[in-house]
Order: sequence, then C-alpha cells, then structure tokens
Amino acid sequence: MDCLFWKTGTHYFLHLVFPVLIAFIFYRDHWKRTYLILLATMLVDLDHLFANPIFDPDRNSIGFHFLHSYYAIAVYFLLLFF
Repeated sequence: MDCLFWKTGTHYFLHLVFPVLIAFIFYRDHWKRTYLILLATMLVDLDHLFANPIFDPDRNSIGFHFLHSYYAIAVYFLLLFF
C-alpha cells in the first residue's frame, strides 16, 4: 500500500473514529454528547476549505491556515480558562 493511503486513513481515523472510542471509554454514560463536543473542537479545521488542495498530508497547518496561526492558537489557549 502506498504511504499516502496510510497517512490519509490515519488522519480520518483520528478525526472521526478515535473520538468515539475516547468518548465511549471515558464517558460511557454521556458518550454521544462527549463525541459531539470532541467533534466541535475540530471546527478549527474549517479553514482548510479555503486551501488548495483542501487536504495535503505533507503540509503543516500551523502558520499556513488562518485558524492555525499563532494568534489564533493564543486565543484558543485563553479560551481554556472560560
């Protein structure tokens, strides 16, 4: 199998399947709500829709996408306290 296949497969697994496992293992009583919260944290990746190509497994998002800028990361860090 080609390396790109594994990178892409791992990427989508970690975005969609792994959060279900985390939610179900650690928050069994409220796993659906927890899964939705974990998915909501990925809204920061909406800025990938403005890139060409949308997904590039060899691109580092930090500093490339506007929601992945150092200023945005600082805001996300501050939001941890609210």
